[in-house]
Amino acid sequence: MGKPYSVLVVDDHPLLRRGICQLVTSDSDFLLFGETGTGLEALTAVADNEPDIILLDLNMKGMSGLDTLNAMRQEGVTARIVILTVSDAKQDVIRLLRAGADGYLLKDTEPDLLLEQLKKAMLGHRVISEEVEAYLYELKNATDDNTWIESLTPRELQILQELAEGKSNRMISEDLHISEGTVKVHVKNLLRKANAKSRTEMAVRYLNN
Repeated sequence: MGKPYSVLVVDDHPLLRRGICQLVTSDSDFLLFGETGTGLEALTAVADNEPDIILLDLNMKGMSGLDTLNAMRQEGVTARIVILTVSDAKQDVIRLLRAGADGYLLKDTEPDLLLEQLKKAMLGHRVISEEVEAYLYELKNATDDNTWIESLTPRELQILQELAEGKSNRMISEDLHISEGTVKVHVKNLLRKANAKSRTEMAVRYLNN
């Protein structure tokens, strides 16, 4: 594979955060973008430069994982955001996925499986721990309207097809010979037109069209 994926770890439990960071850096496919203990610090960390993946704790003091996720998506953060939590509550799973999370993994996941799931997330898959997978069908009925695809410009359609292949902004910019900033603007416009919270949700709807 090409460059390693950069990961930001957001967790307010120092010991656990250290363990997750060590796990991520033990695999040469990943590098550590940074670590923060609060949602606010995480927002500052991604203000100028985004990692490929943000591993986000749900139950944090101050800004919760949901608040942080909402704020990031409103700021136009296009990184894959995967929730890593102890909560297997149905309302949490549905709420976070609706808010634009690209995955929902439980903290008792085996370390090797966690790394495997993060790689799948980078390929454009929505990654969900088996224990909470059953809640997904509740999300399915949320939106099936695909008229937005007809409103796309040829360039947007091209970028959507690349997104559906799980490509990162960096890969798309290399493929289409445009800047990463331009790709990000197109992705934001696509998310707005699709009324989607994440690139994964948008890709899934495009592929199911």
